[in-house]
Amino acid sequence: MPRFKFKEIERAYGFDEVALVPGDVTINPDQTNIDFTVRDYTLSIPILASAMDAIVDTAFAIKFGKLGGLAVLNLEGIQTRYENPDEVLNKIVQTPEEKVTSLLQKIYSEPIKEKLISQRIEAIKQAGAICAVSVSSQHQTINSYSQGCRDGYTRGAIYRHHSQTYLQELPGTYPA
Repeated sequence: MPRFKFKEIERAYGFDEVALVPGDVTINPDQTNIDFTVRDYTLSIPILASAMDAIVDTAFAIKFGKLGGLAVLNLEGIQTRYENPDEVLNKIVQTPEEKVTSLLQKIYSEPIKEKLISQRIEAIKQAGAICAVSVSSQHQTINSYSQGCRDGYTRGAIYRHHSQTYLQELPGTYPA
């Protein structure tokens, strides 16, 4: 009969057990630069907010962009299916756990609206923030996104398609 070899459990630490102390070298924050550059776009906060409905909406993308970060808007999510996505998100939060799956199936069966894609992109660009979106060809969102760009709703956008990141420069009517 074979003997099984068990892994030995290693000690782990919790937040209340760890203390950060200064090192031998002190760096003045005024003398550091954490800028992050993607082609012609420089972010003063090297953080990208994920394209998740519960995280990024138009208002967050604008505020985060003005602070120096980059928030990626999901063009296949609630933001482009509903005029008032906050109501839908609140409904999800208030739904009992055993009913959430059926509610989400119903919510995401609503078709993506090209008009909302254009409105969301336009709002972000008009506010002067970098417009970053996540798309796939599953719901023909690429066509909608491209139409919104051709209509002059964006000057440049960073977007994801099939796990690839692209930077697309397009003629537009809004300042960078």
